[in-house]
Amino acid sequence: MDTAKILTIIQLVVAVLMTVVILVQNKGVGLSQTFGGGGDGNLYQTKRGAEKILFRATIVLVVLFLGLSVANLFVE
Repeated sequence: MDTAKILTIIQLVVAVLMTVVILVQNKGVGLSQTFGGGGDGNLYQTKRGAEKILFRATIVLVVLFLGLSVANLFVE
């Protein structure tokens, strides 16, 4: 297998993981409230636990995806 194919496969896997992580996050609602937490009306809270992990994983996956995209441009 050549380098371009390997980079493309890795990029595809990262794209799928990124999509899953983004879809797991619920816009505007904390992860604890998604699964039956209280509706106390606080819109701005610190991220904790799984919500914080998903947030950081999203950032890492987006940066990795962009890096793979740029690397794939320079590989023949």
